[in-house]
This record gives sequence, C-alpha cells and structure tokens, in this order.
Amino acid sequence: MAQGGKPYRYGTSFRSETFMNNSGLAEAIATEHGLSKADARTYVEAVFTTIANAAANGNEVSLNGFGKFKVKDSPAREGRNPANGQTIQIAASKKLTFTPAKAVKDQLNG
Repeated sequence: MAQGGKPYRYGTSFRSETFMNNSGLAEAIATEHGLSKADARTYVEAVFTTIANAAANGNEVSLNGFGKFKVKDSPAREGRNPANGQTIQIAASKKLTFTPAKAVKDQLNG
C-alpha cells in the first residue's frame, strides 16, 4: 500500500491481468518515499541500466532478498522452420536468467 492507505497503481491492464511497467514502478517509489516522479524514474532507469551493463560484462547480479540475475550461454543447435519443416541452424547466444530469492518465492506462494 502507498502512503495514506491507497493502493499503488500497477501500470495498465493487459489481457485482464495487471502488470507493473517502469512508469508504475517509478510512481510507486515516488509515492512511498516522497520523491518527484521524474527523480524516481531516473532511479528506476539507473538500476535497470546498471543491471544490464553488469550482465553485458558477464557479471552476475545478486540482490539480497529479491533474487539473482545471471548470464547463461545457449549453445548452437538445430531447429525446424515451422512453416515448411526445413532444418535450420540456430546460432549460439547468451540469455539473461532470473532466479527469485526464497523470500520472494514464499511471498508468491502465500
């Protein structure tokens, strides 16, 4: 809950599910901590940029009580073109994974 007992605004509706986007996150932080929305947006963007830069450098980002961002290598493999069934080569790539902390898992599961 935000200050004053009002619920946070969590972004907009998508397929009848509620989600939070960057603006909604910044608004919630601004409301909770008495910041301007512009300052909160700057902080949110700075956190995401820092995480992305660390991942691009191959570093793991561990946020105590929240979770861990980790870069994993995905090897080259064979795949199929769904339109015609032809075999194609899928190049090796890197992917960013997130593993939630136990506290987050517990909060999700009641």
